[in-house]
Amino acid sequence: MPQFRYGLPQGDANRRWRVPPAIPSAPGDEVMEGLNVLDELPGEPGLVLWQALRDVLLWAGASPEARSGLFPAAAETARVAAMLAAPVPRELEPALMTLARLGARGLLEEPVALACREISQWLDERGLLASALAFAHAAASVAVGDAGAAFAVGRLARRRAENARAEAWFNRSVVLARQAGDWGTCVRAYMGLGVLHVQRGALPAARRARLRALRAARTGATPDYAALVLHDLFLLAVEMGDCARADEYAAAAYAAYSSTHARIPVLAHDVAYYWTTQGGFAHALPVLEGVLPRLPGERLCVLSVLARAAGGAGRRDRFDSAWDAVWSEIGNDAAGEKTAAVLLDLAHGAVSLKDWVRAEIAASQALALATARGEARVRLTAEALLDCAVHHRGVEARTRAARAAASDRAAAALAAELVSALSAA
Repeated sequence: MPQFRYGLPQGDANRRWRVPPAIPSAPGDEVMEGLNVLDELPGEPGLVLWQALRDVLLWAGASPEARSGLFPAAAETARVAAMLAAPVPRELEPALMTLARLGARGLLEEPVALACREISQWLDERGLLASALAFAHAAASVAVGDAGAAFAVGRLARRRAENARAEAWFNRSVVLARQAGDWGTCVRAYMGLGVLHVQRGALPAARRARLRALRAARTGATPDYAALVLHDLFLLAVEMGDCARADEYAAAAYAAYSSTHARIPVLAHDVAYYWTTQGGFAHALPVLEGVLPRLPGERLCVLSVLARAAGGAGRRDRFDSAWDAVWSEIGNDAAGEKTAAVLLDLAHGAVSLKDWVRAEIAASQALALATARGEARVRLTAEALLDCAVHHRGVEARTRAARAAASDRAAAALAAELVSALSAA
């Protein structure tokens, strides 16, 4: 009779699908879980959320039998009073009311996990990523078998550049999803791993993750998932410089999408980006102009590629306007997940126009941000563009100095002759 653990037989054939352990927090956060909540939300609202988070983690770690005795009888009343006394946003009140009932006999895990995920989403929408991650982790700690909850932790950890933590939770999500036959979440978790590998510069590993995602999509997910994975494989082929595969995957993705699919503008953007990397600036520029109003949520990325295409096409006027718009947008998300790549596109466009000053500005900031976030691919390209810009700026400076010196000598000679002529007259 096989021994069961985590819901699967533990014979040799199933060892690879044991649920991997999850990293609970980033290095340095182990002393007291959730202190970042107090950093991002100072004052009474942050204190209420932090206390709720601590209570959830304590409740999640206890056995079902012990949970009703974890907190004193007056705990629920005290939690509600604290919530009402603090200026807690009204959108959070229903979720916090659920968490106030922790310790009540018969309270199920599902509403507790759902409340944590609602709070996490609210925090995420306001850019409070550390707090959002803390509540996503709390939800996954309660719903230990929920692949979607594990995926949410991995996604937020990746966005915060906590790469080891993100990888652990994505792998956990894959296994939980396979156990449950949740092929959609399995696909998303593999794709999350693929994005993480791309950011690290591990492109072969990213390709393996996406091919596994494609198999999972064809095994049990909807056709839309296969289209999404083919789309991502196209993007990866572009990154790897594999033009034959890029053309193949682009055609396959377009065929897999319906003609009215909401992702068609995204595919159009990505194909235009591909053309830009191949020097097809004239083809890419009008496509990007058409895409810009169709993807308001990706305006920053579209503008940066448009700037690169405009620079390559010699359209300095369009490059200038896109450059200004990108810097204005970046002001709201200076350390975002995509900012380093956006700055790299600006540097490419400036290099094409031989605008070495702006190329150096964009490349140097892309390099600093990519280094801080561990994005090896962006870092290496930024270094090359920065070296190019600095070299050409030096050459131009020396050329200008030589021309100025020659002009000064000629002017001095002419001045002497004019003075002599005037004296003789």
